Amino acid sequence: MHITILHNHDHGVREDDPGREAREDVVRVAAALAEALSHDGVVAEPLAVVGLQFDFVAALQRRRPALVVNLCESVNADSRGEMLIPCLLDLLGLAYTGSGAVALGLALHKDRAKELLRARGIATPEFVVVEAIEGLAGVDLPFPLIVKPVREDASVGISFDSVVHDRAGLARAVAAVLETFKQPALVERYIAGRELYVPLLGNRPRGNLPLTEIAFGAAFVGKPHVVSYRAKWEPESAEYKDSPVVACELDPTTRGRVVELACAAFAALQCRDYGRVDMRLSAAGEPYVIEVNPNCDLSPDAGFANAARAAGMDYRALASRLVEIALERAHER
Repeated sequence: MHITILHNHDHGVREDDPGREAREDVVRVAAALAEALSHDGVVAEPLAVVGLQFDFVAALQRRRPALVVNLCESVNADSRGEMLIPCLLDLLGLAYTGSGAVALGLALHKDRAKELLRARGIATPEFVVVEAIEGLAGVDLPFPLIVKPVREDASVGISFDSVVHDRAGLARAVAAVLETFKQPALVERYIAGRELYVPLLGNRPRGNLPLTEIAFGAAFVGKPHVVSYRAKWEPESAEYKDSPVVACELDPTTRGRVVELACAAFAALQCRDYGRVDMRLSAAGEPYVIEVNPNCDLSPDAGFANAARAAGMDYRALASRLVEIALERAHER
């Protein structure tokens, strides 16, 4: 069986790319998956989507792989291009792993995703989208607040300064997003409490891997407990070293509520196959969905693979299971 691992290769497109490390990591993930899948008659080959060159389409038409493992998170260093790839794969009639264009588009446009979640009665913090500095007057939410780019993921644009406690801090944080990322700012109520991750795997049935959470250490004393871009992508930083992902211990009732809420959010955005739902558990024990991550990071040392490992599934077994799930869904359709 031939498998193509499709990934973006655009971390050098922009000199000022604020998400360079996240985009560069995808190349490493593609190589790891190719190695994990290439055994027992399976040939898995990476194929890069470079800038605005679309010759990968012709390559896919020549190869006609049994499955495409879709790792594309951007096109030409623009995250909005992520939803373009499943559209092309659908038009080519190729089966692929992970969520379709609708789910990826909704998850990337955080405000639309949150509107849908709230319409379904799924708890997520109140928010406002600010498209220009003049729009700050329309923000009527209680402090503290957190400010982030509305169309990014992987902690891009998140730092300690993203959590604000007054109007002056809000203005600075919103201005930084508008100027750096050239997109609106999402301003939402900051939920102080534990940050939980719910990894989901499968479709019918859909299950969860062991829950994890962030253990905020010394670098976060007196600081907001947020997974910043440095904490996620800069291994030499104190924020990275002091924010390990650990097993999440919850009482059975709370755990059941957290998993149920995560599954409802995943289904609301029409996600499929695999992904992760990021949640906050308030001091009062109330869970809130912060973000839904379809097609989450599949690197061997990332949270999803570690959760699978805790469930007794090594990286090769996880890669094979993702292929099985996608093929089962494609053949059912």
